[in-house]
Amino acid sequence: MLFHFESMKRIFCLVAVSLIVACSGESTYKKAEDAQDAGREFIRASLDGDIKKAKFYLLQDSANLYLMDKWKTDLYDKLSPAERRGYRESNIQPVRITSENDSIVSYVFTNSFKNDTMSIKILKMNGEWLVNLKDIH
Repeated sequence: MLFHFESMKRIFCLVAVSLIVACSGESTYKKAEDAQDAGREFIRASLDGDIKKAKFYLLQDSANLYLMDKWKTDLYDKLSPAERRGYRESNIQPVRITSENDSIVSYVFTNSFKNDTMSIKILKMNGEWLVNLKDIH
């Protein structure tokens, strides 16, 4: 009986550790290797409505977080189910990716669902490439 209790205790501990590791949120996202990667991941997450993932690739300051939350509540949340599906199924179509210097890249793109051209800036901060919505056009 004691052996059975010890086995069950070990199994419980392994399950608990597995759950803690599985629930560790943002660590599941891979840091962008370059500006193009950051832009693509941010845009894809935005088109998919995956706000948590989009924020992972976002420069974390009050203005950017405000703009992201405003975009979600004022625009994304008001889309019809068909529009949301259209964005999720769309392809990102880069128009122009231009380095302004070694730490700022302009990423101009459209998508195959709506042909609205947009431009975002991607900044290298502390060795990480992050999207800056304050310069969106």
